Amino acid sequence: MQFLLAFILAAPLIGAAAALLPAPPGLKGKSPEQAVLRHGVTVTGVILAAAIALTLGFDHDTPARFQATTDISWIQALNVRIHLGIDGISLPLLLMTALLFFLCALYSYYKLPEGPSPKAFVALLLVLEAGTLATFAVLDLLLFFLAFEMVLIPMYFLIARWGGAQRQAAAWKFILFTLLGSVVMLLGLLLIGLNSGTFDMVTLASDNGRELTHTTQLLAVLAIGIGLAVKTPMWPLHSWLPDAHTAAPTVGSVLLAGVLLKMGTYGFVRILLPITPGGMQTFAPYLGAFAAIGIVYGSLACLALARKGNEGDLKRLIAYSSVGHMGFVLLGIATMTPTGVNGALFANIAHGLITGLLFFLVGALKDRYGTADLDTLAGATGAALYGRAPRLGAFLAFAAVASLGLPGLAGFWGEMLALFGAFDPAEGLSRPAFLTYMALGGLGTLLTAGYLLIVVRRVCMGDPKAKSAAPAALPDIQHYEFAAWTPLVALTVLAGLWPAILLGLTDPAVQKLLAGGNS
Repeated sequence: MQFLLAFILAAPLIGAAAALLPAPPGLKGKSPEQAVLRHGVTVTGVILAAAIALTLGFDHDTPARFQATTDISWIQALNVRIHLGIDGISLPLLLMTALLFFLCALYSYYKLPEGPSPKAFVALLLVLEAGTLATFAVLDLLLFFLAFEMVLIPMYFLIARWGGAQRQAAAWKFILFTLLGSVVMLLGLLLIGLNSGTFDMVTLASDNGRELTHTTQLLAVLAIGIGLAVKTPMWPLHSWLPDAHTAAPTVGSVLLAGVLLKMGTYGFVRILLPITPGGMQTFAPYLGAFAAIGIVYGSLACLALARKGNEGDLKRLIAYSSVGHMGFVLLGIATMTPTGVNGALFANIAHGLITGLLFFLVGALKDRYGTADLDTLAGATGAALYGRAPRLGAFLAFAAVASLGLPGLAGFWGEMLALFGAFDPAEGLSRPAFLTYMALGGLGTLLTAGYLLIVVRRVCMGDPKAKSAAPAALPDIQHYEFAAWTPLVALTVLAGLWPAILLGLTDPAVQKLLAGGNS
């Protein structure tokens, strides 16, 4: 187990370095480009297999205990250690990350986005995977920061070099927002480490903030929270996200929504809730307010984009939907209750699966039509997708109803538990305020259903009066698309019908985390 976790974190970096080397003569296949793309599929596939083996070897009877741990002294002067480990909170995120990277590598093997060298693309993809996997496995504050920052450069280049229109501006906006947030976050992490004498997250969580004054906790929550909120993204720090999603290549959008946004919310749960509980309790009502506003704001923005004649981009619409969905995650965290935090963690996984699938589907539509403009898709060239590419239309309709939180699918449980948590927040928090947030969240679910059903009606059912300039038939789902999308569909159904598969892992770990390691 210890070796497996270390291998999972090291393999992407070794694979990235190998991707830049010339392919051995016997492995070149039809071309060097095909060889390096096959290399990306192989490396991510091996990492996914190792993550599955780690999951099978995980002691599911004690998910609150850190397992597969490594603890080695690194920088003695600062008491920084290479401390690795997973529990019931981090394991699902680690496994989902490995899955999404493998599916993106498989998709790219057949549908590589236009851009420079495939070698650089595969190497950047693997460096990005190393940073995201490490974020969910490290147990030292400074290591967490290094892993958190490691993803910025590869994602910047994936957007700037392989993206679509306005990619340079979107990439710069992405990196400036996240870098500025990270600088503030580093100050908060140093404040905690220097005042407590350790950067070890397990020790700090067990101490439950007793070594930190209330003022220190307030400053730490404010500084770290800003950095995490930018990455989440929380309203009103979200403005980089729609541009980045719209400009990014398909796999970039999938990974940005499915993995990178989860790094921010994971930081709230892993660092701020157990280490600075006093500061979090002070700021929780404000976090809940921003979350509730983000839920409604994201839904209203999507409704505006979905209206006929507004020239809304479907990728941009799904990006705004992420602001709303991640609002439910932040609302669950703000309740500081086991119910709310479990809901937040469940919604994290559900959003990664469903929104990842949505971006895959929109990328496929854009490849076929040459545009993601909703008016174009629903009008002259896109009327009645059900009749032209029925399987593609069925997948899109499934992803839409899963995203709106249909009971029986994964999107339902996280949002419901977050609202339940807001109904009865932690002791010391204003119940009237959180009841208001719950009502706004409920309104957000109705608005979400509204804009997603409009999208399905306009794109899949089409306008019967529209004069189509497109051929009656379109290429339906290809074999590589089916292979990349089916696991996401299956897991969405599985998590929706059997929520205990996730809650059984997260609940004991959340109970221990909120109790300061004493339960």
